[in-house]
Amino acid sequence: MGKHLMPAVAMAAVSAVMPAAVIGAPRMDAAGAVEKLLGEVKQELDRVGNDVRKTAEQALDQAKKSGDVTAEVKQAADNLLSQFHSLSGAQQKLEGKLEALETRNLDLEQVVAQGLGGGAGSVQTLGQEIAESDALKAYVERGLQGSVVLRPSNVITTAAGSGGGVIWPDQERDPVNMPQQRLPLRALLSQASTESDVVKYAKQTTRANGAAMVAEGVAAPESSYGWTQTEVNVRKIAHVTHVSEEALADGGQLQALIDGELRYGVDLVEEMQMLAGDGTGQNLTGMVTEATAFSAPATLPNATRIDRLRLGLLQVALANYAANGITLHPTDWAAIELLKDTTGRYVFGNPNEQSTPRLWGLDVVPTLSHSAGSWMVGSFKMAATLYDRKETEVLISTEHDQNFVEGLVTMKATKRLALAIKRPAALVAGDFTFA
Repeated sequence: MGKHLMPAVAMAAVSAVMPAAVIGAPRMDAAGAVEKLLGEVKQELDRVGNDVRKTAEQALDQAKKSGDVTAEVKQAADNLLSQFHSLSGAQQKLEGKLEALETRNLDLEQVVAQGLGGGAGSVQTLGQEIAESDALKAYVERGLQGSVVLRPSNVITTAAGSGGGVIWPDQERDPVNMPQQRLPLRALLSQASTESDVVKYAKQTTRANGAAMVAEGVAAPESSYGWTQTEVNVRKIAHVTHVSEEALADGGQLQALIDGELRYGVDLVEEMQMLAGDGTGQNLTGMVTEATAFSAPATLPNATRIDRLRLGLLQVALANYAANGITLHPTDWAAIELLKDTTGRYVFGNPNEQSTPRLWGLDVVPTLSHSAGSWMVGSFKMAATLYDRKETEVLISTEHDQNFVEGLVTMKATKRLALAIKRPAALVAGDFTFA
């Protein structure tokens, strides 16, 4: 039995003196050594199994002849069964180790086949690097005396040519677009639609009120009124952009993104025109252009932004209109909220609360369409009406210039509208310039 177990014993002895850096390393030749050892264990297991069967038959014969089994046979049977169980366990462990090594070798071979091997600059597997190490060869030549530490350089990293070949970046499909300005002014105005290119309306220009107390039999005084027909022209806001046919076909959501950008561009110009259009050329006549200029009463406080806005509201009220809003630049609104008294406490703003901007009981509409330092108060719905002739329309065509030849597509956004400032006195505009 000692003769049959020699290969296993020799392998165990070699493993005992092998350096720690080598034992268990995923060598390409380790699977062959384990397979050889497994074959020897299986052969020994077959031999022990035969001995067990022979011993069992011997014990059965003794029991038939004498009714008992000798102590020597019992001891031999116990020893053989112990060896059989030990060898069975060793076989299972070796089979598991062999399977693991074959799997690891297959993974390494696949990595090499995918471009990590070949040529002078190829990347070796960890097993190949250890097997070809000069330090290991010198250690074997010394008769496996002492110890050796192997530090492989074939480390898997995220670099190209290593583990990076199977590491893929995440990709977000939603683009990071530039910010868009809030456009709140349209909601302040009265809105209507028109089917014409000109909107006409009658505007009262005369009110001579002669009403008076009259005695019995005396003629009543006369009053006079007058209206003038006024008109505003429908104006057009438009712009175009050119996109290649390939970009639209391959970009997926590109068309929708451009559509949104074109619409935003038109709406942005609309807001700026509603606020400050000068009425020349194709410009609208905006609210600031038509509004009544601020005129401060000489006898009332006028030292802060809050004071001035309140005086503007007073001017609207003296014109017999009830203001419903305040518009100004966000910087000026921040300055109002940051006002403090002599003890450092906020006069108006409360940093512990988040609320809708309001001042003097009215909604405040901060907008970048205002220039910093300017403001307007008024009864906006009474003051102006916005007429939509055609809401924003986005068209796509290849019939522009050399589009057909060059493979381009033109996208055009168009809006048509008119703005009528019917009651200029209902609006008061000013600035925050203090003497």
